[in-house]
Amino acid sequence: QVQLVESGGGLVQAGGSLTLSCAASGSIFSRYTMGWYRQAPGKQRELVARITSGGNSNYADSVKGRFTISRDNAKNTVNLQMNSLKPEDTAVYYCTTECSEPVAGSIRYYGVDNWGKGTLVTVSS
Repeated sequence: QVQLVESGGGLVQAGGSLTLSCAASGSIFSRYTMGWYRQAPGKQRELVARITSGGNSNYADSVKGRFTISRDNAKNTVNLQMNSLKPEDTAVYYCTTECSEPVAGSIRYYGVDNWGKGTLVTVSS
């Protein structure tokens, strides 16, 4: 069982930046695609970004060009650099793992296996 612990949430003004970090337990970190999901009050949980063990990444359209996901397999960590933050980015952000495999030059994702407890990001206008 993988344990995920997020950190780095807080309050920031619109237009500012914040970096979230996730630390994973165990030695199987490199076997998973890592991701960040978020959920705002009254909203559906949504994918923000994810990155495979090989470094392939994708992003929600709403954050593309503003957020960057990265990972360090040696340190069992994954980060989310968030720039140009908007009030609509306010949410609880969750670190995740999921299985994936390459398929015909693309990536097939099988869904989230593990969730962190979340860290709150609040962006003021």
